[in-house]
Amino acid sequence: MKFVQIIDFETDRPEEMQQLIEEAGRSAGRTGGPTRSMLLKDRDRPNRYLALIEFASFEEAMRNSDDPETSRMAERLDALSLDERVFTNCDLVDARDLE
Repeated sequence: MKFVQIIDFETDRPEEMQQLIEEAGRSAGRTGGPTRSMLLKDRDRPNRYLALIEFASFEEAMRNSDDPETSRMAERLDALSLDERVFTNCDLVDARDLE
């Protein structure tokens, strides 16, 4: 089953945060790496963002978490965040394009 991690954070440096998330996307294809990502901006709270990171499975996501590259990226995320990030771990039950 696919797995999605949602990272809820606030930043006043959105361009740098977006660049960091794009770098994570370039690691897609490595064992345990993310398969898809989305970055959402909260319209009601100007500095709030949600990053949705999809993995092939929970197990792949956990292997990714153990990768030293992921730890370095987490440190960079911390430096760009205004407060503590909130993580939500989800099993993907259904996804479809509605167009």
